[in-house]
Amino acid sequence: MKKHYVLLGGLAVAAAVLFSLNASFLAQPRDEFAVLAHRGVYQTYDKTGVGRDDCTATQIFEPTHGYLENTIASMRAAIEAGADIIEIDVHPTTDGEFAVFHDWTIDCRTDGTGVTREQPWATLKVLDIGYGYTADGGKTFPFRGKFVGAMPSLGEVLSTFPEQRFLINTKSRDRSEADRLDAYLRARADAKPERLAVFGHERIVMRLRELRPQLRVSSRAQLKACARDYMLTGWTGHVPTSCRDTVVYVPVNWAWAAWGYPDRLLDRMQKANTEVVLLGPLEGRALGMNGVDDAATVAKVPRNWRGGVATDRVEITGPLLHAAKRAP
Repeated sequence: MKKHYVLLGGLAVAAAVLFSLNASFLAQPRDEFAVLAHRGVYQTYDKTGVGRDDCTATQIFEPTHGYLENTIASMRAAIEAGADIIEIDVHPTTDGEFAVFHDWTIDCRTDGTGVTREQPWATLKVLDIGYGYTADGGKTFPFRGKFVGAMPSLGEVLSTFPEQRFLINTKSRDRSEADRLDAYLRARADAKPERLAVFGHERIVMRLRELRPQLRVSSRAQLKACARDYMLTGWTGHVPTSCRDTVVYVPVNWAWAAWGYPDRLLDRMQKANTEVVLLGPLEGRALGMNGVDDAATVAKVPRNWRGGVATDRVEITGPLLHAAKRAP
């Protein structure tokens, strides 16, 4: 009987220690609330059953606005809607530029053909990037002829919005692209590391980490490693190496499982130079990262959340998220 009480007492002490180490209300993270707009304001589509190389421009919903992803106009609209960070996609060109464009090829969205990274900038710059968009199976093309020459370069984006933060998404697995991107950014005074982060394949981001240790980089492999390592050791207050100097993305429906969520988690990660961004609900093995895209999902974000929130519909949820942040 005495051993039984000793065991219960030990368990109680262990539970108290575990609680004190991970109690959220005892932490005071910095106020770093930020809305991350995926591709700016853009034409969304039903992601159900969409493969990695499917032509999503032919699957858009009926347009409710006139913006296309990764354009200067869409970024400006995103900022006006409350975007603090904008995710953009980039490809290197054959002549040293970086084109801001999502797809691996230009066949789907534009009036051109070929692999994006195999084109000179002069070819890409004159394309009609609204050419392939249709919401009715090809009966009408509402953006055709309206976006000729609207593909921006990375330099154009950085100079147009000199104070804006950007998440740069590289699309290849070519390790040498890291060296090309590093050289490109170093040549620009407006490419300050504190306003940039990079997401891409492990080969690219690990090389960027070697070249630019101050730059926050992340990959799918790194995110999986961080989730695994933090679940194993995060309860002690330790932030594993895989979670340091990066950006981590946490689905709102699984955030409760992260040790110390919300404030203790944020405090730990901020001290490790890592940004935490909430995503929309993770459902099954869906492709890509879902955003916080409607009022119901906005309601799942803690009212005092001091990290990032990603959205595919910043024109809808950007104002809602900022209003919720300001509310008492």
